[in-house]
Amino acid sequence: MKKYTLILVLFLTFGLVSCEEVIDVDLDTAAPRLVIDASLKWEKGTDGSTQKIKLTTTTGYFDQTIPAVSNATVFVTNSSEQQFDFMEMLPGSGDYICTNFIPTLNENYTLTVIVNGNTYTATEKLMPVPEIDKIEQKDDGGFGGGNIEIKFFYTDNGTTSDFYLSRAQLSRYSIPQYGVSNDKFYQGNQISDIYSNEDIESGDTIDYTLSGISEGYFNYMQVLLSIAGNAGGGPFQSPPATVRGNILNTTDINNYALGFFSVSETASINYMVN
Repeated sequence: MKKYTLILVLFLTFGLVSCEEVIDVDLDTAAPRLVIDASLKWEKGTDGSTQKIKLTTTTGYFDQTIPAVSNATVFVTNSSEQQFDFMEMLPGSGDYICTNFIPTLNENYTLTVIVNGNTYTATEKLMPVPEIDKIEQKDDGGFGGGNIEIKFFYTDNGTTSDFYLSRAQLSRYSIPQYGVSNDKFYQGNQISDIYSNEDIESGDTIDYTLSGISEGYFNYMQVLLSIAGNAGGGPFQSPPATVRGNILNTTDINNYALGFFSVSETASINYMVN
């Protein structure tokens, strides 16, 4: 257990007198846990050959630096046992890059990470995504009718149960907005994804990306987005220690990793607000 000291400064309005009270806060600490950021994305219109997987560890609550993990063996295999190696191009970065990945829709891929005597694995299917059909802008959106509202439309294929992850990045914001959806009530129909923000102005740009995801990743992101919404942050800022993904430690089941292995086809578009 690590003890942190917080100093509270109280200002008494009328007397203009300040006082300090020292409060000791006891925070439980645990051994660092591996975090695997392995979201492989195949953008429509590209060959998808370059992919990245990032390895880090958890750290203390008040620590500003996220430790990178080096000297790991990282690779992905398909159902034909074709292996795609990920190499840490910049030593100490924790960024493992593959430049010859071959994406195939509905193909099963297995991730393997070997580090510090432990082997971590996960398997996912590369999920397809529809094209973005059109974009509509409404200038009297929002609850009060004073917000600009942007709608992105896409058509579900109607033959399978599909799950989607959306990402909208407003040019004036550093943190994107994420959302998840499924076709439970929209099988084969056109679906709209709405982005609205009171700060949107004419001339702003919105980068919008739609990804096809598995049901497992859909459930995982639902939990992350719920936690991030309550905390006021983004889902990828720091992984909550209680959220388990699909990555298993086959060496020591109790020494599990955080993160999720996903493989998605994506469709992206950049829209300028009128």
